[in-house]
Amino acid sequence: MERAQAWLRRYGRPLEAALWDFHFDAGSKEEVIRCLSAFQNGDGGFGHGLEPDFWLPQSSPMASWMAGRILLDIDADPQEPIVQRLIHYLLTTEQVRPGMWPSVLPENNAYPHAPWWHWSPEAQDGWMYNPSVELAAMLIHWSGSQGSAAELGWASLRPAVGYLMQADHIDWHGLKNYWQSLRLLQPFQDRFRAEVGYAWAVVEQKVKKLILAVVDRDVPSWERDYKPLPLDFVQGPACPLCPDLKPLVEDNLRFFLQSRTDWGIWDILWEWGQYPQEFAVARRYWQGILAVERYKILRAFNWLAAGICADGRSAGSKGAGS
Repeated sequence: MERAQAWLRRYGRPLEAALWDFHFDAGSKEEVIRCLSAFQNGDGGFGHGLEPDFWLPQSSPMASWMAGRILLDIDADPQEPIVQRLIHYLLTTEQVRPGMWPSVLPENNAYPHAPWWHWSPEAQDGWMYNPSVELAAMLIHWSGSQGSAAELGWASLRPAVGYLMQADHIDWHGLKNYWQSLRLLQPFQDRFRAEVGYAWAVVEQKVKKLILAVVDRDVPSWERDYKPLPLDFVQGPACPLCPDLKPLVEDNLRFFLQSRTDWGIWDILWEWGQYPQEFAVARRYWQGILAVERYKILRAFNWLAAGICADGRSAGSKGAGS
């Protein structure tokens, strides 16, 4: 971890360095907010390449979702100005369909971006409720399920849940949004059914079923292919998915330890195939993001403790049967 921290200091963004300090070195959430504020626009939304795979400076729901994830990660007070401005952005940004903020904007095409962020008239059909279902849950969470933000949140959640309950398959990135939404909405289970027409537990079981069907189980391929890994959904041992995925979770933890570079970080497994200079920068930013995310997970499972080897065994074990 010391090498990873040094790498972040030297090559990462100030934002990820601040997040590292917050999680691992007694850093302040105020410093994270200060760094994140650099990506916020006057309308309250976020842009400027916060999501490193598209460099649109204007605000977008997708970059704003990423900002919201960071604010939740540090448990920012809902009354923080940065949160209130984000809420205002969502309240004043037009949805392209009921419950659906635009996932990709036409303006994306004018700036360096990965191919999957290229706008076309049909682009929304692929993204669907990614990230809108999670943005809706954020509004409910931050508002305490009261007021205009909560009203928009619940109204946006209804079509998203209706779509989910009729679906046989949803892209795994979208499933991450649904899963995180349920975590945010767990305190509002009593109101959930009345607002969306399904009990919270029923929706959780549906999302869980789809996740278990999509998680990749071909462990040797993880080092070369970008796939939905167990730890993309399981963030700690208390996760409800953990009992069903326990052997794979351990494989994933072992994979994280074994696939680090000499700097103690991870490379990414995707490429843009265009804008080579800008991609080199985005790649470095993603390495910083992955470092923070993956060390958090390793710590949550206590795999950073002294005595855990790269193969996941304790340092004193002598073999599989010991």
